[in-house]
Amino acid sequence: MTTKRDFYEILGVSKSASESELKGAYRKQALLWHPDRNKSPEAEGKFKEVNEAYEILSNKEKRSAYDQFGHAAFEPGSGFGGQSGPFGGQTKNYRQGPFNYTYTTYGGGEGPDIGFDFNGFSDPFEIFSQFFGGQSPFGGRAQRKPRYGIALTFMEAARGIEKEVVIEGKKNKIKIPAGVDDGTTINFSDFLLSVEVKPDAVFKRDGLDVYIEKEITFPQAALGTIIIVSTIDNEVNLRVRPGTQPGTMVRLKGQGIKDPNGRGRGDQYIKIKVKVPEKLTRKQREILEEFEES
Repeated sequence: MTTKRDFYEILGVSKSASESELKGAYRKQALLWHPDRNKSPEAEGKFKEVNEAYEILSNKEKRSAYDQFGHAAFEPGSGFGGQSGPFGGQTKNYRQGPFNYTYTTYGGGEGPDIGFDFNGFSDPFEIFSQFFGGQSPFGGRAQRKPRYGIALTFMEAARGIEKEVVIEGKKNKIKIPAGVDDGTTINFSDFLLSVEVKPDAVFKRDGLDVYIEKEITFPQAALGTIIIVSTIDNEVNLRVRPGTQPGTMVRLKGQGIKDPNGRGRGDQYIKIKVKVPEKLTRKQREILEEFEES
């Protein structure tokens, strides 16, 4: 039996990696090992490993099965779901140019139109056309919708927005749901829309959670205070407890990103930074020296 490498190791992430971390790692590895760009003898095998790893880990059910049973969960005759594995999948081999690829379908369908989620790609090989301008090996099996791109600010993506766009010379009003992330593909009736989210100077996103940093003074940290914190929706008053240490994380439950599929909402985390003055007046120094002595 051939020994396979750990899928998390292949993508270079930990077992606790979030969806966004998986997606970023996959894109990085796919670009690194794609045979059209990497001419090393091992590129083809590495690229196939990367696609297989992401195919499993990007799906919650399959990731759960892999975490429990490892590669055995997807081997024929393994006992974890019969001849086709625990999800009733069927594995088929395809060829594009000099390279062979394996594509596993689930739910009884064949080809890319089976509702399988590849984080915005209709099938695992549509990444060719996204990154390199190549053709998917499934290109002749189903009619493709035209794909367009749109750039959004962080807040537009987080809150949702209605945009007027021009498609094939016609004006269209489209509604972007709250919570879309960078790299999301929205499936409209006549076309696909790829979303690019610009970085924000204040808010950082991880999945549905949002992170910001807030600076306070040393006296505020020692004595406690109330500060104003920006959230996705508005501004809130946050009570800082006396004795708050630098690096303290405060959670605002339910103040993060809305799930675009309506499955709840993330949290917002505030990292407290304590500003230490670079220069002190004589009186300030005397007060601090007296405080230190006491």
